[in-house]
Amino acid sequence: MAGFVSLIGAGPGDPGLLTLHGARALREAEVLLYDALASDAVVALASPTCERTFVGKRGGNHAMPQEEIEALMIARAREGKRVVRLKGGDPLVFGRGGEEAQRLHAAGIPFEIVPGISSAIAAPAYAGIPVTHRDCNVAFTVATGHEDPLKAENTLDWAKLADPHRTLVLLMAMGNLDEIARRLQENGLAGRTPAAVIENGTRPSQRTVTATLATIAETARRAGLAAPAIFIVGEVVALREELRWFDRSPLFGKRLLVTRPAEQAEEFAARALARGVEPILAPTIEIVPPDDPTPANDAVDNLASYAWVLFTSRNGIDACFQRLHALGRDARAFGSARVAAIGAKSAQRLAEFGVRADLVPKTAVAEALAVEILHRARPASRILLFRAQEGRDVLPTLLGAEGLQVDDVAAYRTQFVRDPQFAGKAARADLLAFTSASTVRGYIEQFPDADAAIVSARGKCIAAIGPIAAEAVRASGLHLDLVADVATTDALLDASEAHFAAKG
Repeated sequence: MAGFVSLIGAGPGDPGLLTLHGARALREAEVLLYDALASDAVVALASPTCERTFVGKRGGNHAMPQEEIEALMIARAREGKRVVRLKGGDPLVFGRGGEEAQRLHAAGIPFEIVPGISSAIAAPAYAGIPVTHRDCNVAFTVATGHEDPLKAENTLDWAKLADPHRTLVLLMAMGNLDEIARRLQENGLAGRTPAAVIENGTRPSQRTVTATLATIAETARRAGLAAPAIFIVGEVVALREELRWFDRSPLFGKRLLVTRPAEQAEEFAARALARGVEPILAPTIEIVPPDDPTPANDAVDNLASYAWVLFTSRNGIDACFQRLHALGRDARAFGSARVAAIGAKSAQRLAEFGVRADLVPKTAVAEALAVEILHRARPASRILLFRAQEGRDVLPTLLGAEGLQVDDVAAYRTQFVRDPQFAGKAARADLLAFTSASTVRGYIEQFPDADAAIVSARGKCIAAIGPIAAEAVRASGLHLDLVADVATTDALLDASEAHFAAKG
């Protein structure tokens, strides 16, 4: 029984530019055949159970010949699989997507084509170069800078391409920059025409050089630019200094070590990428069930018997609702119990499950939560503290001392993750981000001893979310450069941006 094939454009590199249609198809894929220009963050959207095969091409190095790619795609579809053929940019813009669709049609395999954003427009946009502007041009042309080498002669019409009233965008042109510039000038385009080369467009590794048509090849060569890159020629290039935005941020090009659990890293990584930061995923901890899940299960079974239910992290919230869903229940299980969340992110997570927090302290620490509860709870009230097995004693101690009946229940525990590649990942990073005390301890555990961990962090910016994580950084012997004033990843990125801006 025939399966189904989705020919998807992954966009130019920034995973935020992938379409919703493409993301949905990726998550449903059983087989993924992906190209070299599909970013790791986009590939990671596929299910962990998805069969993944790299079929990329870089220069003359082909992981798999085109004929074999097409044969594999058809074979997996004939097994009844949902196949995604993931291509950089748009599948029909110099991507051989049309050829692959023809093969699928001939084989009787149903398919769809999911457009992607082409680097021909995205890379210039991220470099601050509009491909059209009413003061500069009336049209733009996209062409290949590397025609099929098997062709007997070049078929590009250089006389038409050398039009001063059009923006010219050439893809796959790095190997032919000198020849392209020469041909354009020979056909009448002035050597003083502004030109640019953009390498790794839309990625934190993006680099842009500008010059004139007469000098651009040498300028790009001196800068060491290499494929993948695009070549753009026209008066619009002169607008870059006014319109550049992506590479102006003090964080642009910085590499951020994300130490939080893998299942919580995606959002942080996406927010970092949006600021031109390259995230390096290096979880130091993972969230697992508590040693004895019985007390947690019993507490969730009887939520309505408590006056207050306190959550000190989204992990506790997730554990609570996982148990409720297993019982076929929902937010109504809280009954008349009031609910507190330690911070804005925890409150947001509660809202996603249909519960509005009755209390969110202004400062996201246990001490502040205790003060607020003591102001609101009636004497001898039953309180459920649903949190990490290894949580601090501050909250139950403060509440218990005032006569409240506190059930301190372990909803989950954290354990360290061992990563043999961790030291190399840390070495590449410019910025180390710690979102909890546990991630700090997990970082130290990745090294032979604390001294080795301290050495690994020298010369890097170390950032912490909130005072508890900051205290753990200091206690570990690591230096601390900044603390986010609000316990969110956005606040941490804001503080990091200010830090690097101040350093110049």
